[in-house]
Amino acid sequence: MMNDSVFPLALFALTSTITPGGATTLATTSGVQFGFRRSIPLMAGISAGLAALASVAGAGLSGLLLAAPGLQLAMKIIGTAYLLWLAWKIGRSGPPHRDIHMAIPLGFVGGAGLLWVNPKAWAMASGAAASFAALSVHPVQQAVLLGATFGLAAAVSLSIWCVAGLAFARLLRTKRHWHAANAILGGLLAASVIPMWLA
Repeated sequence: MMNDSVFPLALFALTSTITPGGATTLATTSGVQFGFRRSIPLMAGISAGLAALASVAGAGLSGLLLAAPGLQLAMKIIGTAYLLWLAWKIGRSGPPHRDIHMAIPLGFVGGAGLLWVNPKAWAMASGAAASFAALSVHPVQQAVLLGATFGLAAAVSLSIWCVAGLAFARLLRTKRHWHAANAILGGLLAASVIPMWLA
C-alpha cells in the first residue's frame, strides 16, 4: 500500500529540485568553471543537505521553524547574504585558469550548509512532510523516506544542470564570453533570492 504513494512523492521531489534556483545555478556555474568531476563535492553536499533537511522535516522538527518567525527572518537574512556574496564572486570571475592559483570549487560543506539557511528548501521539505505524512505513521520511517527521496532527486537534478554547464562552457571561446556568461550566472543566482522574500 505504501508503494502506491511513493511515486507522487518521487515526482514531487524531482520536480521541485530540478526547477531553477540557487542550487541549480550553482551546479551549472560549477560545471562551467570546473567540469563535472570537480563539481561532485558541491553536488553531493547540496544533495546531502537537502536529504538531511527533508529528514528533519519528516521527523516533525520543521514545526519549530514555523513557530519561530525570528528564526525564519534570521535564516532569510543569512541565506540572502550568502547567495549574494556567491553571486558577486561568480559575476566578477573570468575564464577558469589552469595554473596553481586556480580558484577552487565550492565543496561539500558549502553545498550542504547552503540548504540549511535556504527558506525555500525548508518550505519544500516542510510541504512534502505535510503532504506525504500518510506514507508512514512512524516519524523515523517518514524521515528516512523523505531524506532518501529528496537526496536522490537532488543528485539527479543537479547532475543534469552541471552537464548543461559543461555544454555551455564549450561555447565560451574568449575572455569576453566568459565574463558575460559569469555575469549572467551571477545575476541569476542573485535573482534567486527574490522568491525567498516573496514567500
